Amino acid sequence: MKLYAITLKPISGFGTSLKGDTLFGHFCWQAAYDASLVEGGLDNQIAIYPEKPFAIFSSAFPKLEKESGTIFVLKRPDLPFSFMLPPQKDKAEDIIQRKNFKNKKWMLVDENLHLDLKAAAFISDNDLLNEAQSVLTQETRRQMKKKEKSEFMETFSQSHNTINRITQTTGTGTFAPYTKKNIYFYPETELVIFVLINNSATDIERICTGLERIGNWGFGRDASTGLGRFNLGEHDELPFPSYNDANAFYLLSPCVPARGSFKDAFFTPIVRFGKHGDRLACYGNPFKNPVIMADEGAVFIPKDQSLFSKPYIGQAVTHVSKAMPETVVQGYAPYLPLKLEI
Repeated sequence: MKLYAITLKPISGFGTSLKGDTLFGHFCWQAAYDASLVEGGLDNQIAIYPEKPFAIFSSAFPKLEKESGTIFVLKRPDLPFSFMLPPQKDKAEDIIQRKNFKNKKWMLVDENLHLDLKAAAFISDNDLLNEAQSVLTQETRRQMKKKEKSEFMETFSQSHNTINRITQTTGTGTFAPYTKKNIYFYPETELVIFVLINNSATDIERICTGLERIGNWGFGRDASTGLGRFNLGEHDELPFPSYNDANAFYLLSPCVPARGSFKDAFFTPIVRFGKHGDRLACYGNPFKNPVIMADEGAVFIPKDQSLFSKPYIGQAVTHVSKAMPETVVQGYAPYLPLKLEI
């Protein structure tokens, strides 16, 4: 497999977070309508996906273009702080250090994807906002001065309602007005997703074609109202990061790890209450069985070093849908190798 970094440029708000398993599902719908996106058509590739995945998508992360080069802003690993902070002799200083570090939920990684927790730079939301502001164009910077308060990712509540066609107005119960939260990125933000591609099944051009169509039509919830739009930027092939003394995996997307393969794990669990999209969203039973996953930023310590021979870990999840029994959930995740002081 080959590893690529693909740039996404948001042009609207998002009702659904750009996570790897959801991006995979959207790409599968594109391949369902255009069989040329994968060799032999989607049905053939899905049938062998549990043994031979044609593509594995990471979640989306902020990307910064600095004079020194490209910087990827990844989620801070879900590890105890002791793995990332130098020990303090004084207990009071140690408490202050941990309190300050708690707000630094982002980790800067250079384009070589070399991850060293002892030398890594960790930043807060405010630091990330300052970095984003520093690369704005003059016109956008002038417009943003009018805002009293800004955040890199802002959440707004969008009002919705359903009209009762008998009374021609809203009402109670199913006709009561309600709100949904949407995410908006700071202007001119660039995001990056990392994609592992099996070149015998597809290639970067076809992956980008599918992603471009997703960006045009909209990603996730309420795409029909204009949410989830993005433009596609450049893509670059990256070398696989490898460290001879690595003993852990840092995950770049939600994952379902293989049972019994790891001796220790640090992660935030998420439950996917999945729902079919596209034409199956209006099917009699569009809902999938729930799937428990480890969110991106998880760290797994393998029992066997042979797991490092693959550029991904995890497993495909099947038997999640009655509406479409062949449905597969991407339980795989690309990773960065990591050395932990255990």
